[in-house]
Amino acid sequence: MREARTGLVLSGGGARGAYEAGVLGHLFEHVYPQLGPDFEFDVISGTSVGAVHAAFTAATSDQERVARAQLLSRTWSEMQMSDVLHVSLRDLLALPLRALGFGRKRRKNPQGTSLGGLVDVRPFQQLLKTRVPWDALRGNLETHDNALCVSCTEVRSGRVTVFMDGPLADPAPWAHDPTAHAISGPISSQHVRASAAIPFLFPAARIDGRYYVDGSLRVNTPLSPVLRLRAQRVLVVTLKHQPLAGEDPPAFPEEAIDQPAFLLGKVLDALSLDQLEYELQHIELINAMIESGEEAFGEAFLPEVNRGVREQRGVGFRRVESAVVRPSQDIGRIAADCLRRSGARRSLGPLAALAARLSTSGVPADEADLLSYLYFDRFFTSQLVELGRADARAEQDRILELLAA
Repeated sequence: MREARTGLVLSGGGARGAYEAGVLGHLFEHVYPQLGPDFEFDVISGTSVGAVHAAFTAATSDQERVARAQLLSRTWSEMQMSDVLHVSLRDLLALPLRALGFGRKRRKNPQGTSLGGLVDVRPFQQLLKTRVPWDALRGNLETHDNALCVSCTEVRSGRVTVFMDGPLADPAPWAHDPTAHAISGPISSQHVRASAAIPFLFPAARIDGRYYVDGSLRVNTPLSPVLRLRAQRVLVVTLKHQPLAGEDPPAFPEEAIDQPAFLLGKVLDALSLDQLEYELQHIELINAMIESGEEAFGEAFLPEVNRGVREQRGVGFRRVESAVVRPSQDIGRIAADCLRRSGARRSLGPLAALAARLSTSGVPADEADLLSYLYFDRFFTSQLVELGRADARAEQDRILELLAA
């Protein structure tokens, strides 16, 4: 077993994932080379769009690093709405009825691999198949002796399900957790599609007789899998801008509270906060407890504590170092600024532009939180790619200090 495993955690956030692609592109090109010719993260964990990037990272580990970065960045920088989903006028008109439980219900697709959903996600399926080299995934996991973790939400129980693949995959640490379940086995595009299936909008994906949807419903930043698989140095990429300490959130008119687009955008923002900050504080608390215990009782302290802890949690306490890369700018504001440009509106096409207007109806002019999760267009995504690269560049010294320790 490695003395110090490294972990990479990739968050969910729909079109905001372009930022994540920019961060990864900088890592592939400028950080990996400084960590040695064979460096790859030991545990790679992702949910929703983060699951797409986690699978890409694991499946392309045999490729030249600049080529990996360019393929990922180009995918997002050249993206059009039609590359991800198809929205018809019928879908838009059916939305209010379906929200109230009326209207035509979608049945299973002919292959029985999905059910429900309002939009046609066949373009997304094709994008997954062509941009992630699935045939290379298992071999690369074996070569680098690591693990890929993809988090989903199981529809029937509402529990988090962590699918894991690779030599380091181990479901044992989840055995005593009533809120989550871990399954070890080959990961395919179907698992990633399930993790990215936004409920109601995208169809649920069927895996081994059960239906799964977006993993970010329960855990938007999947830190737990890398900790349970004993990573000690963890890099987290999150897609939510964090205001400065003491900075008040922007003011908004009271009438915005009545607007569904405004409230849904804030709900998605709240989900994206999930437990990340709490878990990062918990890591620091455990580190401080270990340090104080060893000062008081010597090096035997931690083994004695873990003797009982492992029986309850499946894995013992240990020191964990972490670093977080997060947007230095508010992504909702970037989306709002982008939509105001006439060229950006023309790029969307008439139906997508109508959907964009609906997603910003009644929303203050300087923000577009809901739109930012669905704005799969190069005018927006190319800006996020560059922002991700810039933020990763600004944090490069801290990242190298963490991973090269």
